[in-house]
Amino acid sequence: MESVKLLNQSQVSEFILMGLTSLQDIELLLFALFSVIYLATVLGNLFIIVSVFTPNLNTPMYFLLGNLSFVDMTLASFATPKMIVNLVKNQKTISFAGCFTQIFLLHLLGGAEMILLVSMAFDRYVAICKPLHYMIIMNKKVCVLLVATSWLSGLLHAALQLPFVVNLPFCGPNMVDSIFCDLPLVSKLACTDTYLVQIVIIANSGMISMSSFLILLISYSFILITIRSHYSTGQSKARSTLTAHITVVMIFFGPCIFIYVWPFSNHSLDKFLAVFYTIVTPILNPIIYTLQNKEMKTAMRKLWRVFVNSRKYT
Repeated sequence: MESVKLLNQSQVSEFILMGLTSLQDIELLLFALFSVIYLATVLGNLFIIVSVFTPNLNTPMYFLLGNLSFVDMTLASFATPKMIVNLVKNQKTISFAGCFTQIFLLHLLGGAEMILLVSMAFDRYVAICKPLHYMIIMNKKVCVLLVATSWLSGLLHAALQLPFVVNLPFCGPNMVDSIFCDLPLVSKLACTDTYLVQIVIIANSGMISMSSFLILLISYSFILITIRSHYSTGQSKARSTLTAHITVVMIFFGPCIFIYVWPFSNHSLDKFLAVFYTIVTPILNPIIYTLQNKEMKTAMRKLWRVFVNSRKYT
């Protein structure tokens, strides 16, 4: 009866996203900056997705990279357009359904990206440590299975914890001190004790973040040791590629671990850290995986020439 009474008290139909700042001049500057970054993110990742379908890039590594670009492009799109619009609006509101849709998409895409990054580390491990068996181990079925596993893991990750929050009673306040809705902040607005919900967040989001991060660190450490021990040529290129991968991993997982492993503390930096894995990280793929990859740069140049030539004859 007590829980039913609390549920009947849920009167919040929308939430207010407080954003990064309340200063209008800074908001206009951020509007221009984030608009450019978002446009570059979408176009850059879209170019990578189209490029990996060219014959020269028909390999497991680029297949996984294309899927990572799709996840990044979607991850950048689930909240960034709303955030950009809110920077020039006086009423920075989001509906109850829209708020929990953002939460679901964030954890679906975030979980999928974590497992996909682990899959890419496995691909590099097989390519460097077992090169003679690479095409046998990383066949098409295995690649599709890895991608499907990443999406199913993300779906399971989101579906397991969302019911714990969406069924909470919300009767005010309704101000979310961030650029989008997320579990730790929204759950604290409930009109009931959310201690158990915070435990669920740690057990789910914290564990998947920490476990994936540790697996990646161990995998890349083992790969670097193998390169140093067995390969005298090509060390510089391999290390440069792996360093780029590790950079993406650190920037993506660092904020996630900070936010979800310690959700009990009210960190003022949380909303700034959220910018990294929703806005900064998605644009790193077009930069890192193209500027340091000759095959990708060649494929994208050819694609650009085809696009330019097609425009000339239309």
